[in-house]
Amino acid sequence: MPPLKEADRLQSVTDHINFRHNRIMDYKSAIIGLGNPGSQYEKTRHNIGFMLVDHLLRLGADRKAMRLEQIDESGDYELWHAKFAGAYRLLAKPMTFMNLSGKAVSKICGRHGLSPEKILVVHDELDLPVGRMKFKKGGGNNGHNGLESVQERLGSSDFFRLRLGVGRPEDRFKPISDWVLEPFEKENVEHIPGIITHAAKGLDIFYRRGMGFATQHINSFSLKEE
Repeated sequence: MPPLKEADRLQSVTDHINFRHNRIMDYKSAIIGLGNPGSQYEKTRHNIGFMLVDHLLRLGADRKAMRLEQIDESGDYELWHAKFAGAYRLLAKPMTFMNLSGKAVSKICGRHGLSPEKILVVHDELDLPVGRMKFKKGGGNNGHNGLESVQERLGSSDFFRLRLGVGRPEDRFKPISDWVLEPFEKENVEHIPGIITHAAKGLDIFYRRGMGFATQHINSFSLKEE
């Protein structure tokens, strides 16, 4: 049996080869941010799920230990793997537009053998103001078309949801479909990076310490604490 250091070196080489050829399929979970593809939607309320995944991608680009790598890019989704919170996980952005998000999520689950309980969806939430967030598993979709699509295609509601507040328009006659496709108001734009950072930390806590600690961290956040 080789010395420990040599064994570790050989294991590192083996892991690298396996990852380069995309043969390691035992991913612990997938973090999927919902949104719409295209630069015209990049800064809109509906794309706050994409914003969180983009934050994780930037972390991965800066931290070699995360071993970030794009492993798939199809017409339906963009997919990366990275070591996050102590395990290799998938990071995904559906490219199907919001209302067909389930098509992308179901394909990712099928290809990588993930059950609904291994999926965590990050999405915008109308019933929370900007600066508030909630974490839960299962439950209703509150009229969110992206979540409804995911639930329909997975045949289950038992996936985790990180709900990031975008609020409702003050004008009650304003169509919600217009509201979510508009950029955040100027007074909120400066707070978005802090919100995303706190939410990402909540995901790290969830995977390392469990739902109870993560829920406490996520649900207690408000802008005055940023």
